[in-house]
Amino acid sequence: MGINAPLNRKLRMGLVGGGQGSFIGRVHATAAVLDNRAEIFAGALSSDPDRAKASAADYDIDPAHAYGSYQDLIHAQADLPEDQRIDFISIATPNHTHFEIAKAAVTAGINVICDKPLTFDLAQAEELAEAVEASGVVFAVTHNYTGYPLVRQAREMILAGEFGEIQAIRASYIQGWLRTRLEAEEQKQAAWRTDPKRSGVAGCFGDIATHAFNLTRYMTGLLPERICCQLRTFEEGRELDDYGTAMIQFAEGALGTVTASQISHGRENDMAIEIDGTKASLVWRQENPNEMVVRRNGQPHQIYTRDPNATFMNESGAAACRLPSGHPEAFFEAFANIYRSAYDAMCQRAAGEPFAKVDTIYPNVSDGVEGMYFIQQSVASSQADGQWLPLKHSRARR
Repeated sequence: MGINAPLNRKLRMGLVGGGQGSFIGRVHATAAVLDNRAEIFAGALSSDPDRAKASAADYDIDPAHAYGSYQDLIHAQADLPEDQRIDFISIATPNHTHFEIAKAAVTAGINVICDKPLTFDLAQAEELAEAVEASGVVFAVTHNYTGYPLVRQAREMILAGEFGEIQAIRASYIQGWLRTRLEAEEQKQAAWRTDPKRSGVAGCFGDIATHAFNLTRYMTGLLPERICCQLRTFEEGRELDDYGTAMIQFAEGALGTVTASQISHGRENDMAIEIDGTKASLVWRQENPNEMVVRRNGQPHQIYTRDPNATFMNESGAAACRLPSGHPEAFFEAFANIYRSAYDAMCQRAAGEPFAKVDTIYPNVSDGVEGMYFIQQSVASSQADGQWLPLKHSRARR
């Protein structure tokens, strides 16, 4: 790993968001440089111009490349020769700003890595996907849990038929940090996530259920057909949902559930998925990501551990590892795997080579559109008292 061979240099990153007080911006920055294939070259780190420039030192950004707005960053960089400007921007801002930032970058021909959910609503997502298709840029969405080695291991095993026909999936993401109304205290992370003007039509389901749904799609490849959903706002005075459960019917006949909570006492980031096939079943939990349990009737349970040198690891699983067995890899490394896969495509694009746009190892703009459709249809179903609604979007990938 290291310098990108086709370019013989590091990729240049422009970070939008991530200013003082940000959580996800620092995660993006750490993941982006973990494999020494990119450098944080420029930034527009806050919607407040003074704070944006003041935050530049936190990322060792040259003051000459610290901008007061994303518009200034994109316009200034787009005017530079290709061998001097940024290669991509990373968007680490609240949901309602994603579309305008991403659209401006895509239109300027700049590659994008965008936090999830993709946009504020489905219409924006569909428009953005069309712009990406027209421009030919690389566009990745940081559904970062797809980057865990054992998630990729399971995906390849499932798609190779080792679990037989997949018949049932139970995915959940359980937190407890919004058990009280932190937003009333102007806690930064809670304030925007519970505000429909900034978060969109869903709260908990837009924030974390989208991860559980995306993981279901990524690991199984099953196409969703219909959804039935019930959302609740249990904390009085909150404007958006803080709990919900959805049932999903898949085109292949399987049934799935997605449950998400932000009001379960003592729960942190407990995302888990169970997949039942005709030949075997599996369980994987994000809080213990270096183990996956595979079960077959009449046989001892198998515990797969993250071990790049083990003969049981397949190519996808081993390629996502950085450390030998017994040395835990977790959130930052999984996040960095999204970046690393996107870098490969960026280098191919820079060299004038064809690169995958739909069937990618990293979540792409089509996955982002599908996530927005999931949010829209979940809310609509809940508002109709759990009515079954369509869930298969025309951009859904296998």
